[in-house]
Amino acid sequence: MSDSETMPSAAAPEAPGSAPALPEEALKIASGYAFTGPALDLGALLWDGACLPDAQIRIPLPMLNRHGLVAGATGTGKTKTLQLIAEQLSAQGVPVFLADIKGDVCGISAPGRPNDKVRSRALEVHQRWTATGFPAEFYALGGLGHGIPVRATVTSFGPVLLAKVLQLNRTQEQSLGLIFHYADQKGLDLVDLKDLRAVVAFLTSDEGRPELKNIGGLSTATAGVILRSLAAFEAQGMADFFGEPEFDTAEFLRTAEDGRGTVSVLELPAVQDKPQLFSTFLMWLLADLFHDLPEVGDADRPKLVFFFDEAHLLFHDASKAFLDSITQTVRLIRSKGVGVFFVTQTPKDVPAEVLAQLGNRVQHALRAFTPDDQKALKATVKTFPDSSYDLEELLTGLGTGEAVVTVLSERGAPTPVAATRLRAPESLMGPVEAAALDRAVTASPLYARYAQAVDRESAYERLAAARPSTGAKGPDEMRAEPKKPEGRSEAAPQSKAKSRARSESEATDESKDEAAGEDRSVVEQVVGSGMFKSLARSIGTQIGREITRSVFGTARRRR
Repeated sequence: MSDSETMPSAAAPEAPGSAPALPEEALKIASGYAFTGPALDLGALLWDGACLPDAQIRIPLPMLNRHGLVAGATGTGKTKTLQLIAEQLSAQGVPVFLADIKGDVCGISAPGRPNDKVRSRALEVHQRWTATGFPAEFYALGGLGHGIPVRATVTSFGPVLLAKVLQLNRTQEQSLGLIFHYADQKGLDLVDLKDLRAVVAFLTSDEGRPELKNIGGLSTATAGVILRSLAAFEAQGMADFFGEPEFDTAEFLRTAEDGRGTVSVLELPAVQDKPQLFSTFLMWLLADLFHDLPEVGDADRPKLVFFFDEAHLLFHDASKAFLDSITQTVRLIRSKGVGVFFVTQTPKDVPAEVLAQLGNRVQHALRAFTPDDQKALKATVKTFPDSSYDLEELLTGLGTGEAVVTVLSERGAPTPVAATRLRAPESLMGPVEAAALDRAVTASPLYARYAQAVDRESAYERLAAARPSTGAKGPDEMRAEPKKPEGRSEAAPQSKAKSRARSESEATDESKDEAAGEDRSVVEQVVGSGMFKSLARSIGTQIGREITRSVFGTARRRR
């Protein structure tokens, strides 16, 4: 059978009236999923050890923005469930975001391969299975791996998320917030990590300390910790994630020419050993969407469904303020048409305040080999509505591709708990070849927009240019002579912050320094600057822009 063939008609449901009557309890459960509007088909009801294909388990499409949870032990089929849901959302015109931790979700772009297991599953659940690929775009954090590079500026990433990436404590996080506040007020662009290091170095210098006096000050010890954390972070090769062109999360909202929703796949295998980084970056993407999207209220379908994989990493060692921000984002982003599904092993990985916001649940099997496993199992059972099943026994006995489901009905009420044998995805259940993936990336119209990194004039260059020994021009002269940014390709977009060129005087001075064999640090360059205060104040007052910070301290500029 070829990839494009359809399963035989024997897989179709039996005609009404020919099917045996459902047991009373099963009928009661099935009636809770008899929706009249558009819905996603998850699979068929399991009852008393039997699969009942005439009792279909579904999720109403409008309820997908009420958020959800996909949980289960490793190897129980969570990834295939994500793929199944993403396929059906795409088919109904809803864009999807997926984080690909292991590198096998990229198969959603290619038609699946029929085999005995697929045929058997389709027959069991009365699924008309057709090998189908779905429109997809592939991204990679900072361009590390296969995908269009996704970058953020330090300014827009914000102090709260950056503090979590750097693993700073609460006091250090607050101090980092002061540094961001100062840079915002003075109009100093924090585009990449060297910009942030330059500002920290200045503010701990003799000349810089008075600048923070009125807003709480910054201790030398705390600044030292921040600088060392930044240095260690960069030494691990993390600097490429910050810079320009900054990714516009509106790209996730696109649909294909045939009307299907685009599946945006963030390839993470190259950074899967850096969970603190990618989980926090996923939160930035979500917060960025929260900032930019308008209110839409209750729509007939979501604008986007965002799957947040390895969610437990986001909540690990998170401060109360950080958890409050997550809760606020999840609660409010629904009204902007975005549904969020957290993907993790057990519901106890998700704080109660966040779990309370998740109306749709797909729980795969759990293991109960240790006392901790037993405790997690009991805690999971308590998070479900009252059920006709013995959930403790059921959750430990589910097979791969089976799950316990409860969703929100079209009225917004929880449906009965239903053990479900899930449908098979129609796309490839595995990775596509690396060469094919690279071809898809370079053929994308977004590749030319984001592939080439840009290093424009920002805080580091302005601080370096302020050295008295350079003969640098004053702020008025610097603003009067804008130059084309260096290293920008013609196809690259303007960044979200206004682009400014590196000053000629700095480039000249750098070459002189090299010739003289000088090796001065950023701190030494900044300390001793007699003109920095007037430069920074002039930038802050005359450029006339405002940076507003919201959830997580992330930022967007008003123009």
